[in-house]
Amino acid sequence: MIYDASLDDLLQEVWNGRRVTPAEALRLYHLPLEELGALAHRRRELAKAAAYDGRGNEVVTYIVDRNVNYTNVCNVYCKFCAFYRVDGDDDAYVITHEEMDRKIEETVALGGTQILMQGGHHPKLTKQWYLDLLAHIKAKFPAVNIHGFSPSEFIHFREVFGEPLEKIIADFHAAGLGSIPGGGGEILVDRVRQRIAPLKAMSDDWLAVMDVAHRLGLKSSATMMFGHVETVEERIEHLERIRAQQDASGGFTAFIAWTFQAENTRLKAPTVGAHEYLRTQALSRIYLDNIPNIQSSWVTQGLDIGQVALRFGANDLGSIMIEENVVSQAGTTFKMGVADMQRLISELGYEPHQRDNWYRLLN
Repeated sequence: MIYDASLDDLLQEVWNGRRVTPAEALRLYHLPLEELGALAHRRRELAKAAAYDGRGNEVVTYIVDRNVNYTNVCNVYCKFCAFYRVDGDDDAYVITHEEMDRKIEETVALGGTQILMQGGHHPKLTKQWYLDLLAHIKAKFPAVNIHGFSPSEFIHFREVFGEPLEKIIADFHAAGLGSIPGGGGEILVDRVRQRIAPLKAMSDDWLAVMDVAHRLGLKSSATMMFGHVETVEERIEHLERIRAQQDASGGFTAFIAWTFQAENTRLKAPTVGAHEYLRTQALSRIYLDNIPNIQSSWVTQGLDIGQVALRFGANDLGSIMIEENVVSQAGTTFKMGVADMQRLISELGYEPHQRDNWYRLLN
């Protein structure tokens, strides 16, 4: 092998914590997997060293929550989605307050502290319907955080309600919304979005929702769904846009990447495996130097790779996912309980701790 002083210098600077450029990220992406993983693990240690009274390097977290899809009716017809239905389909639904109560009661009984509430872009639900649902949940379950409505849903609300994002998000927050998930991020490159979901929010719109939410005091997560029609360079462009938004508004608590699940979808694209997943997650940890938490995507990768991901930059196993309806419709059906979470974390020598949405430890 020819000695490359410039690469050697880059690797040392990454080890020391320097921010990388897109061109440097592309070089890092092509490192041997174990080398990239070691760099990502080092950056995880740098990011978490001061957390939890200086014990951040010893702690791996998880959350107990439930994914509640309030409707499967959607009019954007994403090619990668096997969950949506159109209004009038036999299995189309809109959740009732009674059904929501039952789901939350079951979640609380299992130690849950949050619901992740997302749905299709329903063309007929009114703003008052959403405000009533939020107020109902908050009145009946005041201790449960409502982590709800992805940016693409808010763009849909803006069009249907005819109101600016600032007013919609503020009104939802006042009614009980606690934080916003990063769903619908896919790849924040419009060439890609035009191919896989041309009727959905484009990149600037997705980021605008997060900017408004952060400035109103709401925290959110950020995501990437990859392994379909995008290039590696476009994955890095996605990371750059997330990092720039975090520099500007500072409201992302975590980043989660997962791979495209192809079964029962209309998007015909080659899927990628565990090595590509670990490589991309590792690069995400290195690139997103201003986002403290990286979640392992065991829901799409399975428990074993989900555990391995904790050595590739992740410090969190995400949710036990009491209910999941979207990626499971695309053929992924991995399940995990609290005991499994704790075992996977402990086997690597970490302390397992349940957390809330803001990464405060609950035990």
